[in-house]
Amino acid sequence: MAMDIKQVNTAFNTRVNTDNTGKSNATQTSATPVQTAVAQKADSVSITPQAQQIQNIQTKMADMPDIDQKKVDEIKAAIAEGRYKIDPDKLATNIANFENELSD
Repeated sequence: MAMDIKQVNTAFNTRVNTDNTGKSNATQTSATPVQTAVAQKADSVSITPQAQQIQNIQTKMADMPDIDQKKVDEIKAAIAEGRYKIDPDKLATNIANFENELSD
């Protein structure tokens, strides 16, 4: 969740003064630090080249489809035509390797 830090010191504070007659006078004072002698520094953020690269990649990935429909259609056609062959030994090896990686 991002917070807009520019709005932190812009609120108005209300101060109630009591005069000699007992009446209350409401006055508003700005909470901005213009009366201070110290110069206010501006906040800044710098993003590393690696972070910019990651951000660009994430943007490109968000634009990509989740499923490669062309590949799915090719596999469906190969299965329907009987051209799609499964090597049980290779499949078993890949499953075992996957299980070993999960346990590490």
